Amino acid sequence: MMPKMDGVEVCRNLRGKPEFDKTLIAFLTAREEDYSQIAALDVGGDDYITKPIRPRVFISRVKALLRRAEREEQADVSSAVQVGDLLIDRERVTVQKGEEVIELAKKEFELLQLLVSKPGKVFSREEIFNKVWGTDVIVGNRTIDVHIRKLREKIGDHYIKTIKGIGYKFEF
Repeated sequence: MMPKMDGVEVCRNLRGKPEFDKTLIAFLTAREEDYSQIAALDVGGDDYITKPIRPRVFISRVKALLRRAEREEQADVSSAVQVGDLLIDRERVTVQKGEEVIELAKKEFELLQLLVSKPGKVFSREEIFNKVWGTDVIVGNRTIDVHIRKLREKIGDHYIKTIKGIGYKFEF
């Protein structure tokens, strides 16, 4: 039992703060009453686990929570992303720079989308091949370079940086 306030009250306080909106909250408790479980889930708890619990079952439940949260986060990603003066619309598969609509080939768009997904992260050539072309497709060594060059021509050469010997990253 927690001193001063119970888990339901802690959860209610956390859920009342915007910075904890996406925080996972799992109750681990000795209380098995229905009303305790209902109260915990009603105030925003994501799971209610009663003791005693077997360690492997506990780990599996936490992993399941994390998987569900990751799926929800991916679903929450807006279809349109504004990066500097670029507007990338994943749903319409379009890129706009200011008022100008930029036509991109499918692989150019997928490559841009990958780089924009984590600005500042250096994507290795191997990682780009695997995520954009897939592991079962054989393409030439210069394929990425050609697509990067075409992207730079279309959106501007200041967005995509080459990290020699490693790969590419997106900056704005």
